[in-house]
Amino acid sequence: MTVVYEDNHIIVVNKTSSEIVQGDKTGDTPLSETVKQYLKEKYQKPGNVFVGVAHRLDRPVSGLVVFAKTSKALSRLNEMFKNSDVRKTYWAIVKKYPNEQEAELTHYLLRNEKQNKSYAYDKEVPKSKRAVLHYKTIARSDNYYLLEVDLKTGRHHQIRCQLAKMGCPIKGDLKYGFPRSNQDGSICLHARRVTFTHPVSKELIDLKAPVPSDNLWNSLTSSLYL
Repeated sequence: MTVVYEDNHIIVVNKTSSEIVQGDKTGDTPLSETVKQYLKEKYQKPGNVFVGVAHRLDRPVSGLVVFAKTSKALSRLNEMFKNSDVRKTYWAIVKKYPNEQEAELTHYLLRNEKQNKSYAYDKEVPKSKRAVLHYKTIARSDNYYLLEVDLKTGRHHQIRCQLAKMGCPIKGDLKYGFPRSNQDGSICLHARRVTFTHPVSKELIDLKAPVPSDNLWNSLTSSLYL
């Protein structure tokens, strides 16, 4: 992880695709603990350090994760994420060119807990949740396309599921239909930008995370004004 922003109330980090945000059955050290350790050492704090998880990124996804350093900030951030008051922009690499260069997608997602997977439907089905995103194609190479995705709702595996439903699974995402995995176990989905009103100071926070340093990401983003 790399720290992108920090003040008395929040800390925002750029996570790598191998890190988990919260503990799970793998027993691997979660990012929340790494952040605690970082704060403990930086400020030489004895005892426990408070780090609150306001939202999550799937393990194989890289990019920005916002943590709270105080309980006041956490409760306000939780409310903001719940009400979609935090604007999240993602970059995704796909192999197939979308039907349209830019569009809004609306589906109804049904989560299968056992498979840890969501299924997208065009019409509402029992227990499904409405999912909306906007995408546009912002760069291309010989074999791949880079999509910029703005999330309007926050559903389980939403971008992965909706892009796959459109016929454009994300590179490396075997779970949602891409034929080959990436060597490092990542999928080519990156939480690029986060914009929100600071939960305490009320100033506008607008942050971007550099993309993973590999040849494909570099070649697709080199033409963009970063």
